Amino acid sequence: MAKENGESSDGSWKKHVDDIKKIFDFKEVLGTGAFSEVVMARERATGKMVAIKCIPKKALKGKETSIENEIAVLRKIKHENIVALEDIYESSNHLYLIMQLVSGGELFDRIVEKGFYTEMDASRLIRQVLDAVNYLHSMGIVHRDLKPENLLYFSPHDESKIMISDFGLSKMEGTGGVMATACGTPGYVAPEVLAQKPYSKAVDCWSIGVIAYILLCGYPPFYDENDSKLFEQILKADYEFDAPYWDDISDSAKDFISCLMEKDPEKRFTCDQALEHPWIAGGTALCKNIHESVSRQMRKNFAKSKWRQAFNATAVIRHMRRLQLGTSFGGSIHSSNSLSNPQSRAPAKSQSVDFWLVSLLFCCREKNDLHFFEPITVVLGGAKPRMQ
Repeated sequence: MAKENGESSDGSWKKHVDDIKKIFDFKEVLGTGAFSEVVMARERATGKMVAIKCIPKKALKGKETSIENEIAVLRKIKHENIVALEDIYESSNHLYLIMQLVSGGELFDRIVEKGFYTEMDASRLIRQVLDAVNYLHSMGIVHRDLKPENLLYFSPHDESKIMISDFGLSKMEGTGGVMATACGTPGYVAPEVLAQKPYSKAVDCWSIGVIAYILLCGYPPFYDENDSKLFEQILKADYEFDAPYWDDISDSAKDFISCLMEKDPEKRFTCDQALEHPWIAGGTALCKNIHESVSRQMRKNFAKSKWRQAFNATAVIRHMRRLQLGTSFGGSIHSSNSLSNPQSRAPAKSQSVDFWLVSLLFCCREKNDLHFFEPITVVLGGAKPRMQ
């Protein structure tokens, strides 16, 4: 059983347990990764429902720094819009992260299900994200992988708050020097990251701008059939507010997005500045129903999340190989934003099943070497489903 003082005998943050199922009644599996499984469970003593990430210790070999980083971040933060780490247990063979259970599903799924959706709704969503990320930044924490899949609703209720999850790629500023590791998801990553330049918490603000863009039109700001051209667009911050999809969107919303999706990180809005923008704080967000147009585009562009993740991982691997090796690779691979032009928005072409494995991996560049590993992520009620 766990130590009563909440720490292991060596004074660490882990509680030792012989059998986790004596403490928690395991229910259904919420999601699986290459090296871990997330289950819904009920705490036997209190009846409280939680999500438990079960990580075999043998899978942690060589990845100790990643899990320690995530746990260090999660233990430091407490915010109403951030999924909480509630406890940590370890047995002889497993590490268990006891997480707050969120059950409201992913952001885009809920929007598509709505019958009425406005700029004001999008503004309220983004304000919650800005509040949470501003809190992280005040704590010296950079998330580095903000994207819609990591934004989950706390409950199924209509007025449910939004929650930020997945701190597997987060980093505390001042730990390990200047951030330069190329990481994240290409469609949401800032230009300075793809350019492999030193970067700061401004990368999170860029990602929020991309999310806001999608919330107002249903498709991403960067898209191309060829991944090299996709990266060129991001590096140049080359995006547009296409007609007719943006015709009914306010100039204030467009200005807000432009302030966050500013190529120069020194000129890019901080979370503090974004929270003061009229579209967030000044009541300029329109109340016109844009659900039909936005949901139609979301269905076309974000329906196959598993394939999308596979394309993302493959695209960033190819990009980093080019940067490192200076080699040209033939062919093209569809990434999350490798979409046809917004007038047609054709579905991505089918790909080999081999890419399922890639979707569970993350590629980063450290000290001129490519490393492949599973990010230690917090996957909860809105978790990526098990592959069929």
